[in-house]
Amino acid sequence: MSTLEGFEGVYIVEPAGRYLRLLFKVSRVHALEKTPYQEVVLAEIEGFGRSLILDKLIQSTEKDEYMYHELLVHPAMCLHQHPERVLILGGGEGATLREVLKHNTVREAIMVDVDQVVVEFSKRYLEHMHRNSFNDPRAKVVIMNGRDYVKQAPSSYFDVVIMDLTDPYGSEIAKPLYSPEAFREIRRILRDDGVVVTQAGSSYFYPEEYKWVLGSVKSSFKYTSEYWFWVPSFGLNVNFIVASNVYRLEDYVNTIDERLRERGVTTRLVSGRFIDGLLKIGVLYP
Repeated sequence: MSTLEGFEGVYIVEPAGRYLRLLFKVSRVHALEKTPYQEVVLAEIEGFGRSLILDKLIQSTEKDEYMYHELLVHPAMCLHQHPERVLILGGGEGATLREVLKHNTVREAIMVDVDQVVVEFSKRYLEHMHRNSFNDPRAKVVIMNGRDYVKQAPSSYFDVVIMDLTDPYGSEIAKPLYSPEAFREIRRILRDDGVVVTQAGSSYFYPEEYKWVLGSVKSSFKYTSEYWFWVPSFGLNVNFIVASNVYRLEDYVNTIDERLRERGVTTRLVSGRFIDGLLKIGVLYP
């Protein structure tokens, strides 16, 4: 955070691309801690409410986090006929876990995050995001580097893998998990009809990095589907890639509403019609 000359108060200067910056006014800092990996802050941002900030970068805000988390989770979960075992890589604030656990088919949801301080911070301060999902008996949190966990995980175990990591261009810790080698390992730990989904940064602001991630996914999976959505607090288009060797998302959009209903899932944004529209728009490049 920094104080800008000519502006009264404290502001976050948020990069939305290599040449674009956004300005967010902070009205209050609720909590601040330092971890072995990063600085974690819960702050009140005008127009966005209580927000999780890691190393001065906004991760989730009270106002619009549902957009990102619903789009990351539900298309992939609905693509699988009966997801019981789900692996979440990252997702420290617990909102991805929250959305996964809405599906009554889930018997086990394992969340792997490298930073225990962020997880404990989230448990204490971010109840409005995780909504007690950490205490669900189906949930298990593992503090570990996601790449190491995937290497050690049993083969053909998970139905769905959800990658809720920092951007492929944003963290040296997360970047190896976007590599072709990492997706080969993810393919190994998925069942034959398994599904993987990852957020893949921004195709508009970081096209080369996005294409690299897409190529990594395609190297291990027969079917890949791409969609994006503009998340206001990020100030850019966030891209998502869903992949499987059995299912193609475009062929199953008509089942999304039925599966959400059967599984008791309520959403604010995601529906079959909405996802169909995003798939038809195509990828946004500069």
